[in-house]
Amino acid sequence: MRVPGRIRCPLSRGHTIALLLTAACYAAVLTAVLTGSQLVRFDWQVALFKPYEQWPRVRPVLDAFVITGQRGPTALAALAWAVWRGGRTRSLRPPLVLGVALLLLNVSVGAVKILTGRLGPYDARTPGSAELFHGGMVFPSGHTANAVVVWGTLAYLAGQHRRTGALVACVMAVGIGLTTVYLGTHWVSDVLGGWAAGVLVLLALPLFEPLIATVSAYVSARAAGYSMGR
Repeated sequence: MRVPGRIRCPLSRGHTIALLLTAACYAAVLTAVLTGSQLVRFDWQVALFKPYEQWPRVRPVLDAFVITGQRGPTALAALAWAVWRGGRTRSLRPPLVLGVALLLLNVSVGAVKILTGRLGPYDARTPGSAELFHGGMVFPSGHTANAVVVWGTLAYLAGQHRRTGALVACVMAVGIGLTTVYLGTHWVSDVLGGWAAGVLVLLALPLFEPLIATVSAYVSARAAGYSMGR
């Protein structure tokens, strides 16, 4: 029996639980950073260890690898693939999904970066401190979150190859995150926050599918009408 006025959640119960758990993990990492917990002390231990000095031979490789997590190059490459995918399937959904994912990424991660103002390992000067509100932009790790979102969205759009895409996305996200720690550009907690922030965006994508479908149908109808008018 239907209950009048009841609003149905567009996500499955399992998906909703995953979304809430990821949000809780993100909040826990942020709280740990804000309160200067044991996690911040671990950040400093890793940073002072200077992995890039311990294993210098792999640095040239990782300097090149980390580019696959940079927003500009990866977004352009992903957009090219999404447009190609859309052409193959005769649908605007792939580029629209990628656009929504990147918008959510930029807004959500950018807002937290600005609000925390955290300095990175190269700029921090007070051992044991979280170095917050000093104009930095390292929490959460944008490289890491971007890797999760871009590669994860490609997997989301991969159709029958989604499992393979998900495996590749996991490897890239984990690899990029650890590489930024190795290079000393991010704290460990930045990477943990980046993973959580990126996964949150991916889990939220299905909520925007109705809007994406509406926009896609509208644009397709307008394009068809224009072609007939000619």
